[in-house]
Amino acid sequence: MEWISDVSTGDWLRERLDDDWSIHHFIPRGFEAYARVFHPPLVRSLPDRPVPEADEWFRMPEAEQNRLMELFTDEETTWAATATAFGTTMHALAQWQRIVRTPADADWNTRIAPDGREFTSPDEGRMPTSTLAAIGAVLAQHTDTPHDGFVGIWEGWGGLLGGLGGNGRGFIEFTDEPPRTPVWSSLRANFENPFRKAKWHSGILPDEVSRGPRFQLPDRAHVLFSAAPAAFSDPDWILQAPWRDRPAEERGFEPTAQHPSILWPADRTWVMASEIDYDSTIVAGSAELIRAICADAALEALPVREGAVLHWDADTIN
Repeated sequence: MEWISDVSTGDWLRERLDDDWSIHHFIPRGFEAYARVFHPPLVRSLPDRPVPEADEWFRMPEAEQNRLMELFTDEETTWAATATAFGTTMHALAQWQRIVRTPADADWNTRIAPDGREFTSPDEGRMPTSTLAAIGAVLAQHTDTPHDGFVGIWEGWGGLLGGLGGNGRGFIEFTDEPPRTPVWSSLRANFENPFRKAKWHSGILPDEVSRGPRFQLPDRAHVLFSAAPAAFSDPDWILQAPWRDRPAEERGFEPTAQHPSILWPADRTWVMASEIDYDSTIVAGSAELIRAICADAALEALPVREGAVLHWDADTIN
């Protein structure tokens, strides 16, 4: 995987996008078929006894604490199972807040079903490594160039790029040593020097990439890389990604890397797009590919028509 500064590589794709808010704001028109791959929500079975207050919790034996903690373990579930729990209908244009019967002005992120289980909404713009691996395995079988392709990573993920004044994130470190500069002095300096030249903060990617050109799509800009589409069928693709979060690893975190926002092979037989505001990933390709995606037991996916809209109010059935 290597950075591509010549972003004209993606011109063909941008020319087939629309300015409306259909799926073609993010994924090209003109393919034979489309699929919506639903990101998995989480479910938690609540204990059949009242949750202990803090003072009671700390008086419990450790073994009892551990047993209760096991009751709060989240597990991946499906949209279809969620719809069954809430008595709603699962379909290709389903919207989460209506699947879980969210009242007006209520929080739809976490809802408790009539059977007492707690359901948490799927991630937007992100999917589990296992979901991407399952999609990637199918995609690799439906291109003549599984080892030659392109990937775009949305520029807005915190810490990805460097910038003046900051890179979108920071790390909290705990130490017994007193701060070298008193906090108030540091804050006062910022107020007293409002026109002070901003300092450049490097990101995960090299400064050359941070300052380089972007692959521009409607309302989104991406950093473009060459990549073998087949690589994403292996969860360990993260270890090869130039955008692997090494600064976090240096502070003890496990290896991570944001998965592709957009991915296509060199022969342009399909496109996969994970829009940052979608709780699903869209795949465009041949009818055969879409049937394979929707039939894969490791995925929850349904075909959607060209021009489909997945806006928050698109679910007219529920």
